[in-house]
Amino acid sequence: MVGATTEDQSFSSYLSRTWAKIKAGESGVLPVLLGFVLISLIFQLQNPKFLSPGNVVNLLVQGSVFMMIGMGQVFVLLLGEIDLSLGFVAGIGATVATLLVAPGTDWPWWAAVVAGLAVPAVLGIFQGSLITRLKLPSFVVTLAGLLGFNGLMIQLLGAGGTIPVASDTINNFANGTLSPLMGWLMTGAVVLVFAIMTFSKDAKRRKSGLVAPPMGLTVAKIAAAVIAGIVLVTISNMNRGVARFPLSGMPWVIPIVFAVLLAWSFLLGRLKFGRYVLAIGGNAEAARRAGINLRLIRTAAFTLAATTAGLGGIIYASRLRSISTSFDGGTIVLYVVATAVIGGTSLFGGRGHPIHAILGGVVIAAIVNGMALLGLPAAVQLMATAAVLLASITVDVVVRRRGETTR
Repeated sequence: MVGATTEDQSFSSYLSRTWAKIKAGESGVLPVLLGFVLISLIFQLQNPKFLSPGNVVNLLVQGSVFMMIGMGQVFVLLLGEIDLSLGFVAGIGATVATLLVAPGTDWPWWAAVVAGLAVPAVLGIFQGSLITRLKLPSFVVTLAGLLGFNGLMIQLLGAGGTIPVASDTINNFANGTLSPLMGWLMTGAVVLVFAIMTFSKDAKRRKSGLVAPPMGLTVAKIAAAVIAGIVLVTISNMNRGVARFPLSGMPWVIPIVFAVLLAWSFLLGRLKFGRYVLAIGGNAEAARRAGINLRLIRTAAFTLAATTAGLGGIIYASRLRSISTSFDGGTIVLYVVATAVIGGTSLFGGRGHPIHAILGGVVIAAIVNGMALLGLPAAVQLMATAAVLLASITVDVVVRRRGETTR
């Protein structure tokens, strides 16, 4: 039986180990959290509207596409690979869904969405097979995919160039809002699933005799999620419209993003597939000798990334209520890589989590949104984002070198 003193010592030793990791450079998501606080403080001092309920909700919706596609990119980066084609893979997913709900085709929205995910999945299988079976560099294969899929998207859209989304349900993915009650229920469900996953994971490690966070820290994590959920729903339910056109309620896209986050977190942390991805990213040769099918796992990771990108593309089309040949998949994929790396995923493989894409997406959206509020030109926004990305990569390289020297 463990007494209170032992539990206190356990909590203290866990904090000591965490502090030692931070001093060694393994600070996890701490830098991105501190960076977001600093960015928010700077923009709020320059423009009091930055942290207004309307702008905070708008910021989350703006970053949702980068977050969604970034969660898929994380699985590829975990392998030490990269997928430069995800921007236009997302565009093809959006194009397929839009064409299928257009007048004359009239597919039901759910079937169009399934097709808009299935086509990117096939593209992911194709590219993953080229990389794993022919042993071609992922950079080259996906760069070719970036160019080829851009052409395919233009071919699908035809001479018209722009096709409106003829489905109210798909348009509501990014533009619709939940009722106040539904916002509370959806958020409560997400937080409940997170609490169950967190508690069961830590309890399983304790039962197996493995190193696990003390119970007090597990409860603190769940309490933090509850508080964050309450704040998010409260802000979303505030009126952010004008007198004649009131607007309140949580946008649909927020629970959609968090549902994918929970699903991919479960996949990475609780299933064999996730453990195999981490093992391959950490040491591919050791993983091969342990009996892991490297071809299958790598191809599956590229497929998962492409499928997730397809959903991100549909959300993009939903937000604009259309898809067109002006879709800039090249810029989008650069922002997507930036979201993952800024959030804490390593470019060298073996370290990362879907939550990193969420955090990085919030930071990038905050930079773009804040500079737009200040009226700064797009050139300054791009340079500022580049500086943040360069700083994040520098931290990643430093952490990797420290890890190598301490082995």
